[in-house]
Amino acid sequence: MKDRNRSEKLLASWISLSGIIKNSRITKGLMYNEAVVMYFLYKSYTEDSEGMISIKEIVEKTRMQKSLVNRTVNSLEEKGLLLRCEAEGDRRMTFVKCVGDRLDTFLRVHEESLSIAENIIDIIGEEDAEAFNRIVEKLLASDFSVN
Repeated sequence: MKDRNRSEKLLASWISLSGIIKNSRITKGLMYNEAVVMYFLYKSYTEDSEGMISIKEIVEKTRMQKSLVNRTVNSLEEKGLLLRCEAEGDRRMTFVKCVGDRLDTFLRVHEESLSIAENIIDIIGEEDAEAFNRIVEKLLASDFSVN
């Protein structure tokens, strides 16, 4: 039988951490979901300088609902941060790519987020930061979902 006290403590920690993240506005200048989508586009851009990724892949990587990803992509497109492209021969497949000369908007947000992460590492230490990363990777590998 699972230790209910441990579960209560984990839930309390989760709620507290969620509140800190939400209230610290780690994505100043962009809405949270916009920053998340841009993060994956940026990662793709740094790998191949094209930065093209499918909407389906964004849904898989972010675990956001497709409708939320589409709204987020629309917002980023309106802001001029990404371009929407249809796949040749298959109009059902939509790709997006970041606009290279507009990346500075995202990079300012990203640098602030990295600074917050570095502050957290200063507080908890590198060993606990690595343990945290391992735990999150384990949860992601298990297809963990709260739904």
